[in-house]
Amino acid sequence: MGAAAREGIAQWCREHVADILEQPVSEIDLDADFDRLGVDSAVAVSLLIAVEDHYGVDVAPEALFDNPTLKALAAYLHDRGAREPGAPAPAPR
Repeated sequence: MGAAAREGIAQWCREHVADILEQPVSEIDLDADFDRLGVDSAVAVSLLIAVEDHYGVDVAPEALFDNPTLKALAAYLHDRGAREPGAPAPAPR
């Protein structure tokens, strides 16, 4: 379930960035650095706000520098407890 959850987060981020940049989702490479995608500071702030609203996870702005691709950001968000709204919480270990 972990990999599927990360992929779901990555896809949501991909769709959100595509919408902001007014590009087809197919043009947004999950492994491309944000600067290569055209993500500037305004887009980054929009993405962070949307992630916080959608997933309920606080994200520091430097998280985008530390995780400079959508795939890396999705893994970071997953590790911080991001889950699809309405999804059950993971079982305690």
